[in-house]
Amino acid sequence: MSEREIIAPVALCRPDGSLNPDAVGWSRRPLHDTSGIGRGLRDKGRNKRWEYWAIVSPTHIVSVTVSSLDYAALHGFWVRDRRTGETIDRGRIGGAWTASLPGSLGDEPARAKSGSLEIDIRDEEGGTHLRARADGLSVDVLAEADADHQSLAVVVPWSERRFQYTIKDVGRRAVGTLTVGDETIELTDAWAVLDHGRGRWHHDVRWNWAAAVGRTDGHQVGLQFGARWTDGTGMTENALIVDGHVTKISEDVAWGYDLDRPMEPWTLRGTDVDVTVTPEYDHVSRTNLGIIGTRGDQVFGHFNGWIRVDGRRIEVRDLFGWAEDVANKW
Repeated sequence: MSEREIIAPVALCRPDGSLNPDAVGWSRRPLHDTSGIGRGLRDKGRNKRWEYWAIVSPTHIVSVTVSSLDYAALHGFWVRDRRTGETIDRGRIGGAWTASLPGSLGDEPARAKSGSLEIDIRDEEGGTHLRARADGLSVDVLAEADADHQSLAVVVPWSERRFQYTIKDVGRRAVGTLTVGDETIELTDAWAVLDHGRGRWHHDVRWNWAAAVGRTDGHQVGLQFGARWTDGTGMTENALIVDGHVTKISEDVAWGYDLDRPMEPWTLRGTDVDVTVTPEYDHVSRTNLGIIGTRGDQVFGHFNGWIRVDGRRIEVRDLFGWAEDVANKW
């Protein structure tokens, strides 16, 4: 299977709101104008826009999300203390007006305000500044990136009316502070991962996503794998990011896990990857609000095994990240 690499700016949508065929492919940097998503009343209820950030460190996991589903907004802010096992969740469901999202990544800040929860995400010199606060909880972090920074951007075409643009940015250094109650923690040896999404979705969807990042075998390595939601589209969401360079994987990666026992090891295997995830924590999401429903298991843990880039085998030793199985009705 051959996937086309996009190397010049392109609009995701045609003027009538349908998918622009010239936009289908993948890129190493954000090149797609996605401002046609969420504009006007076209396909109302099917437009999905979000910015999801995860920050992982030896002591904590932090998750921050601003999202709009057209008819509602789901905002996330939760923290896991890996030292004690305590998890604090300040996520909110609000009206669509509680979310402000740019048409295309970086055009303007992404913001959420719902109850005590406030989120502000904006690009600035040196990277992306993430600020979130809620009752007894706040984070202030710079996810570092320079002008040559590479990420994986993919357009997944289900049809002319249903399609998704996603950026998976795996491997930014994160510098800043996390405050929980009266304790302020300097985040050291921390990494940030972005999931940026703009698209028009079916109501029922299921996906897998796995990401991990760190230093191993003398390299800075980011792992990015997706499955299920790309089936039959001619595109995958798989890539290896080694020392800042993206290597696209165009074949499907085989996932192995048991949702009845999610804390048992998960496996991901393909021609150029063979890794096992040993979970330490399952972040479980269960929501049933009629038109909106979520069932998700996001297991965080250590990745071990090997990957191959340009014929070179790289050992993967104790990279921290996650693997998930999510089913949404939205």
